[in-house]
Amino acid sequence: MIKAVFFDVDGTLVSFKTHKVSQGTLDAIKQMQAKNIKVFVATGRHPSILYLGNNVDEIKFDGFVTLNGQYCFTDKNEVIYEKHICKEDIESIVKFIKENDITCGFVEDKEMYLNQITDSVRNVLNSVNLPIPLITDISRAIHGKVFQLNPYIPVDFQDKFMEAMPNCEATRWSPLFIDVIPAGGGKHVAIEKIMDYYGYSRDEIMAFGDGGNDKTMIMAAGIGIAMGNANEDVKEVADYVTASVDDEGVVKALKYFNII
Repeated sequence: MIKAVFFDVDGTLVSFKTHKVSQGTLDAIKQMQAKNIKVFVATGRHPSILYLGNNVDEIKFDGFVTLNGQYCFTDKNEVIYEKHICKEDIESIVKFIKENDITCGFVEDKEMYLNQITDSVRNVLNSVNLPIPLITDISRAIHGKVFQLNPYIPVDFQDKFMEAMPNCEATRWSPLFIDVIPAGGGKHVAIEKIMDYYGYSRDEIMAFGDGGNDKTMIMAAGIGIAMGNANEDVKEVADYVTASVDDEGVVKALKYFNII
């Protein structure tokens, strides 16, 4: 019996075309919650921008997995789990970024910032309907608590970039940038922490996603569902592939598994 469902945001709950959660999905989530099934968000987004540029605030989540699993908390703002990038890797990558003139976003617990703006940054932010964050000297990261990096680099430069961060790993859901998090991290780790917190078993968990950063979450869930618009590698590890976000994929999967 499913007791909790985890949803990625962009491309899963929220359409890249409309930047909205469909009314059908909103109604389906309310139906689940009426049956005492808890609903969690599991996103790469920072908590401060979870509701920006969309209508996700219409969903009353029971808990939050943010920053690709590096910062998790309950609906009462009780922190369940957090893990940031080690200082050694931050010092190394700040130097590397400056030497190679790389555009990179830094995500701290309270704030996000970039070193510069490029067309790639504008394209990515426009795709998820988000404003341009603070532009500042990234040297500040050395003295902060950084949970995630978003370097705007091509696929063939990714390995070189990651050599400067030996204690981290990367996932990619866009050809324009990667998400860099501490090694051994990911949405699946956060889900395991939430399972421990609430006393859920794997068979009681369902997860929806579409990007590379959702793969481990989908594999960790008792039922892992890939959206029809998901990357092919995500579909390959899913238990079920539903319709796209623009074709009520969430609703159709919940009905297929008799959740609603």
